[in-house]
Amino acid sequence: MDPVIARKTWRTVEPLHGLIYFARETDEEYDTLWLGGGIGGYFAFRAAPMCAVPAEVVIATFFNFRPEVVRARIPSAWSIASPDVILDARFRAAGGALRRILGDAADSPEMAEAAELARRAALRACESLEGRPLFAGHASLAWPDDPLLVLWHAQSLLREFRGDGHIAALVTEEVSGIEALVIHSATGEIPRVALQSTRGWTDDEWETAADGLRARVWLTGDDALTDAGREHRQRVEDRTDALAVAAYAAVGEDDCARLRTLARPWSKAVVESSSFGFGASRPPGFGASGTR
Repeated sequence: MDPVIARKTWRTVEPLHGLIYFARETDEEYDTLWLGGGIGGYFAFRAAPMCAVPAEVVIATFFNFRPEVVRARIPSAWSIASPDVILDARFRAAGGALRRILGDAADSPEMAEAAELARRAALRACESLEGRPLFAGHASLAWPDDPLLVLWHAQSLLREFRGDGHIAALVTEEVSGIEALVIHSATGEIPRVALQSTRGWTDDEWETAADGLRARVWLTGDDALTDAGREHRQRVEDRTDALAVAAYAAVGEDDCARLRTLARPWSKAVVESSSFGFGASRPPGFGASGTR
């Protein structure tokens, strides 16, 4: 399979997963569990599949957050609510948000068809756990019965499968978490303030990382990517695509196209809803280098 097809399929379906980090149902679950809003709940929700791990595991697997920001919230979150309780809340929030936005489509035959296609890809990914710790935590969870949540869980798996591969590609290039953010900012796709503030890095730390990238001739003096910087970024993106392709190859090109056709109007509805976006306290849900 052409890796571009895998990337297109992931991108088309991803908003159906990504809304979990922005939906009002998620905030309600944070409040119910006393996890606090914004980044504290985000760490707990996303890390819970790995069980009550220490801060160091979250720092490693989430990759681009300032370690002090993680340590301020993990492992204390596990004393507020157990991972099992948090996982139940996460699935409730996902189901509630998707049903609110999608209406009757949430229980349609098309939803059941899309869920089965995405599940096939995710199950293939589950055969390749090696070197993908955050994905492996998600892969350990039981599958839900509701087709809507099957699709959501499958996309969660595929997101983390791709994300762990992305981090492996960055590490191979000897890029740190904050450097990956600086590179992403230099593309102009997401402003520096959004990436820096949501990950907790100081101005001095950001500038030190930028200086290191300038020394590698990847960044210009005015914080734009050089030709070498663009080549690096493309290598990482190409390698990320290649590492993710096996899951989608199990579905095949025709069924990947079918999954995109089914999911496209639902993803559009999510993106256009007030539930999707990011603010000062929330990490962007998906994107290029270092932000998956």
